[in-house]
Amino acid sequence: MSELYAMSATEALARFRDRSLSPVELLDAVVARAEAVEGTVNALVHERYEQARAEARAAEDRYTAWAARGGAEPRALEGIPLAIKEEEAVAGQPWTQGSLIYRDTVAEHSSAFARRMLDAGAIVHARTTAPEFSCAFFTHSRLHGVTRNPWNPAFGVGGSSGGAGAALASGTTTLASGSDIGGSIRVPASFNGVVGFKPPYGRVPVDPPFNLDVYCHCGPLARTVADTALYENVVAGPDPGDVASLRPAYVLPTAFDGDLTGMRIAVSVDLGSFPVDPEVAENTRAVAVALRAAGATVEEVDLVVSRAKVERATSIHFHLGFGAWIGAETAAHPELATDYAAAFADQLAERAEGGTLMEKNTLEAELYAPVGELLEDFDLLVCPTVGTRGLVAGDSYVDHGLTVGDVDLDFSFGASLTPVFNIMSRCPVLAVPSGFADNGVPTGVQLVGRTYDDVTPFRVGAALERVRPWPLVAPVTEVAA
Repeated sequence: MSELYAMSATEALARFRDRSLSPVELLDAVVARAEAVEGTVNALVHERYEQARAEARAAEDRYTAWAARGGAEPRALEGIPLAIKEEEAVAGQPWTQGSLIYRDTVAEHSSAFARRMLDAGAIVHARTTAPEFSCAFFTHSRLHGVTRNPWNPAFGVGGSSGGAGAALASGTTTLASGSDIGGSIRVPASFNGVVGFKPPYGRVPVDPPFNLDVYCHCGPLARTVADTALYENVVAGPDPGDVASLRPAYVLPTAFDGDLTGMRIAVSVDLGSFPVDPEVAENTRAVAVALRAAGATVEEVDLVVSRAKVERATSIHFHLGFGAWIGAETAAHPELATDYAAAFADQLAERAEGGTLMEKNTLEAELYAPVGELLEDFDLLVCPTVGTRGLVAGDSYVDHGLTVGDVDLDFSFGASLTPVFNIMSRCPVLAVPSGFADNGVPTGVQLVGRTYDDVTPFRVGAALERVRPWPLVAPVTEVAA
């Protein structure tokens, strides 16, 4: 696609340097695209286009001065349009958590994660939508309305970084930030046909107190593997405000040769116990074929990760922390809260009844054991990101469940395979597209690496992208009347 709004960050940075493209031109293309499609998609909020244009002109001046040998080296993301998820604190900007409860809140500080992007020269032209308190695998709220899938607006965009995924897929940003406490980077990557990275715990700084929640990760979303690596290198590294942040900073390569010769890759279409729609399974096996074409030895394995244990462990974990906070907020402001946020807290309390920290830790150790053993024999595990072919846009799934494969689920979180790797939080996971379901909604896979081996998922993702490239931007259509 030749439109500027579809350009990768990697290409844009090269063209900024050779002066064949201006940051102002790229931003104008992205903003024009947003003005054309946001009426359908609704992925952006708190637009700051005029301020962003001033910042783009300043970035252009920096490139001009640098090219004349009179200025400083351009920063890593100098002039790149980047939309930050609305839940992230950026000083002086709204910080509503997607909730009417916080509709008038303005952040007084910038999180360490946000500062990394700003300090790298990214231009934040807008913020992206998220469900209230980022507690759902769909993205709609009473504050911001429904965010719709650019590929088929009848369906949702995933959550909680749903606006980030939809903005990338619709061409209204070049990069987008995410956070992931149960799959909130990877689920939107899957439903929108983009790339997302859940770094291993501690790789990217997170603000207190969630930095001490081992399920919680901040990370990048982009349209290409190279852009995701570029972005990850900007945000990774130790921060004095996060005792869990790892040092030294881990630096990924941003170019790969695509040759997987000698690599052993395991594939599981359901992790042994998760419901998966037929199209998702078919597309996962197509990924296996593509990886064989790239030179890897690929084996479909008989791995069993107990869904019942995953649901019990995550229910206890969230009920003791994240869910308890949401429950307190919704109980204090019932007239302002969404039905799904209140239900999230209530369902977790019910599912976690009698649970203890020791029970949770024991379950998590039992769950990792077969995966850890598998990853001693294989370099990487491939599995679906989400089992379902799509969630209906605007549906909260509060008073009804859904069917995935031939399994009836009473809790929408059961449709995703992502929480497994929040439990196994030290495993890096790159989420990449695997194809489309017959309703036009993208599907995806998780490329799961050994603990703290970030480079292997990127190496495999880049090879897959080369052998089986995915479309970068959706041809957005209007919502049917």
